[in-house]
Amino acid sequence: MLSKMKVLSFTHFVQGPAASQYLADMGADVVKIEPIAGAFERGYGADQVFIQGLSASFFAVNRNKRSISVDLKSEKGREVIHSLIRQADVLLENYRGGVLERLGFGYEAVKAIKPDIIYASASGWGSSGPMAKEPGQDLLVQARCGLIAVTGDMQSAPTVPGVPIVDQHAAALMAMAITAAFVKKLGTGQGTKIESNLLNAGLDLQTESMAAYFSGNRSPERFQRDSRLASWFLPAPYGVYKLADCHAVISLGGDIEQFAGAIGNAELIALADDRMKNRDAFMRVLGEELKSWTYERLDKVLAPHALWYAKVQNYDDIRADPQVQHNQCLQQFTVKGETATVLAHPVRYDGVAPALRRMPAVLGGDTREVLREAGWSDADVDALAAAGTVNLGKN
Repeated sequence: MLSKMKVLSFTHFVQGPAASQYLADMGADVVKIEPIAGAFERGYGADQVFIQGLSASFFAVNRNKRSISVDLKSEKGREVIHSLIRQADVLLENYRGGVLERLGFGYEAVKAIKPDIIYASASGWGSSGPMAKEPGQDLLVQARCGLIAVTGDMQSAPTVPGVPIVDQHAAALMAMAITAAFVKKLGTGQGTKIESNLLNAGLDLQTESMAAYFSGNRSPERFQRDSRLASWFLPAPYGVYKLADCHAVISLGGDIEQFAGAIGNAELIALADDRMKNRDAFMRVLGEELKSWTYERLDKVLAPHALWYAKVQNYDDIRADPQVQHNQCLQQFTVKGETATVLAHPVRYDGVAPALRRMPAVLGGDTREVLREAGWSDADVDALAAAGTVNLGKN
């Protein structure tokens, strides 16, 4: 669908690479511009997982791209990048503020070369303001934007979500913005300067929560609740419960009196008249009641009433989950004979997930091909490689 879009991706870590991966999955020609030593995520592997030298952090967010490796600080390297900019629709970057400007690839410099460029910058806090120059990283943003405060008990056990969710959400927002700007460009011939940041993305994850908090003139004390309750602004029994053989969640999805009656606890029935006012008491009573229950018993009691509940699954459960398998959520590919597993693109188009077409396993492995398309001869590319300006993928 985006096969006419050409993207230069000056990105590392997760936010930028994941954004360009969404575009690449949808068909964009994404060229990952890496320094001679390679992008950061090539050398950092989540949980120290590497498949034949390729890190899990890298292959999780870099499929369907091509890799070129260029010395961006050299005059000849800048000439190489300028030749690519002339053919590009999008320049996407998430370097520290000012880095690309110092290298000669800031917005005004790039726009002078390609007036209709879509120039997309992803940062931690924004390009201006009191935090603009501060380190911007997922955990820091989760703390500052309130996610940690509302996820756990702020007084005794503030809780961090188990994965860097802000990075991934910010990436999806950036891909959405670039796609919108590309539609504008196709219609008007005009480019767009796009700015996204982790702080705004972290706040965006809390759309409903913040609307309730600010519009209702609430105070932080409102966040205090029974530790089993999953959300500060929702009534009991919305939460996580320890059963005799597993943990389960109950979201309800039906009549509270019917639910309390199905559980068969007289105290619950008495508390069911006001789920918000009595929510902590309701959660405590229900939590104690369910400690001796098995999931089989819970299922047998709640299923006839079409109430909402589910077992808490771990990653091994997810791999075997029949719906996950039906949705084809996991993709596998090989690196020098070893198998790596990643999540597939999350959306289906006409019932089909975008294919995993390629993985830029070798640093700079596509340099010659990309430069040839930009008008460089093989002799030119060989000379660039001999001078150390580009890496042809032999390292």
